[in-house]
Amino acid sequence: MKYTGLLVLLFFAISCQGSFSQDLEDILGALNENTPDYVHGTFKGTTIINGQSVEIPGHMDLQFNISHRFGAINQGIYTLFGIDQGTTRLGFEYGLKDIVGLAIGRSTYEKTYDGGIKVKILRQQTGLKNIPVTVSLYSTVFIKTLKWEEPDRENLFSSRLSYSAQLLIARKFNRNLSLQITPSFIHKNLVPTPEDQNNIFSVGFGGRYKLTRKFSLNGEYYWLLPGETADNYSNSLGLGFDIESAGHVFQIMATNSQMMFARGFITETEGKWSEGDIFFGFNIYRVFSTGRKNKTGRN
Repeated sequence: MKYTGLLVLLFFAISCQGSFSQDLEDILGALNENTPDYVHGTFKGTTIINGQSVEIPGHMDLQFNISHRFGAINQGIYTLFGIDQGTTRLGFEYGLKDIVGLAIGRSTYEKTYDGGIKVKILRQQTGLKNIPVTVSLYSTVFIKTLKWEEPDRENLFSSRLSYSAQLLIARKFNRNLSLQITPSFIHKNLVPTPEDQNNIFSVGFGGRYKLTRKFSLNGEYYWLLPGETADNYSNSLGLGFDIESAGHVFQIMATNSQMMFARGFITETEGKWSEGDIFFGFNIYRVFSTGRKNKTGRN
């Protein structure tokens, strides 16, 4: 009788444990379904080559950017294949709440200042919602500060201004492959001749493929829609790779564009790969944390 009672108690305990385990699994499953699982690290940098990626600095992170493009390699030994010449851009980016990024910079090309804002309006995720892409909106104003060619005539400050608006749409397909499409609009307040376009449209394509945890190949192409600008200028094409280290992203690339801001490389690229108009260069990003924040993993 005593053993029978023990067997009954043991059976009851096992039954309760099984029921409890099933209930716990149901609860955890419901929590997973109601908790968004965001995709991180679609791209390592805030740019792919010259153009922007969907990424922004983390919340309260200050990012210092150094970008440089040497001269064209087809200039030969006289300029040491472009090393004697080049353009540089220095800039800062700051992240707010992981969804807003502010940017400011200056390029030696036409002594151009730029300021922009990037807003992440959708994040690729599973769980509560299944959103297949990350979408960011990036808007920039450019100020060309070269001296006026004809200083004696009336020159308006507004003539120095141009603008860009870009919709960045990207998907991380797996741990290695990410692709992005970027419809872009450029407006110039002043153009050299009446035949030149004030409003220019283009579509950018970019991608990244990780070869190792810290090393990836990148590619980027901006196609100008048919028009006067497309007839007189080249589409921007760049190839390169990322190297990541603690607090740094180091990008090395070859491109037919020497400019490092949207108005320049999208609408004013004159170089052609087929003619050796290739500019080697690099981007270096250094991130500084300016406050306490929740850490999120990046893959």
